[in-house]
Amino acid sequence: MLGLTHRLVRLLLIALAGFAFNARADEISEVQRMYYAGQATAAMQRADDYLATHPKDAQMRFLKGVMLGDAKRNPEAIALFQKLIEDFPDLAEPYNNLAVLYAGAGEYAKARATLEQALRTNPNYATAHENLGDVQAALAVQSYARALKLDPSSVTVPPKLALARQLIKHPNPSSGSTPAIGDKPGEAK
Repeated sequence: MLGLTHRLVRLLLIALAGFAFNARADEISEVQRMYYAGQATAAMQRADDYLATHPKDAQMRFLKGVMLGDAKRNPEAIALFQKLIEDFPDLAEPYNNLAVLYAGAGEYAKARATLEQALRTNPNYATAHENLGDVQAALAVQSYARALKLDPSSVTVPPKLALARQLIKHPNPSSGSTPAIGDKPGEAK
């Protein structure tokens, strides 16, 4: 009889865990739905309410960071992604999104280092590779511009500078534009 009781308790725990997972997934889906339906304030409030009772939920925290970044609340988004990285150092996506925020602020060296950490965490993370290329192109623009300022008579630097600027202007030749943070959580470009 004791064995049956243990099996029933295990089944009940499995069922409760499944319920908790489904409830969590439903809540995250609802916040995403609201956000992408243009209800950003309500979505943020719902995320905050959820995080008040589930403060360690990485996925909801990540989603909130994306929403903060989209809302141009960059200091808050940066702090959130930094804390998320501290709590979950094996997740590559927070590094990627943090790097995008750094790059948006012109902090390309920090962005590069953060993207390199994302790639150490997940070497197959294509979006981080693409973002690293964009950051390196921005660093190239800075270097070529500095070289041209130091030697205005250079004939080799101007074409390189123009090419690097063209890369930044149209980093994705097939679309001509780059999605903003939050177009797809974890896929900031």
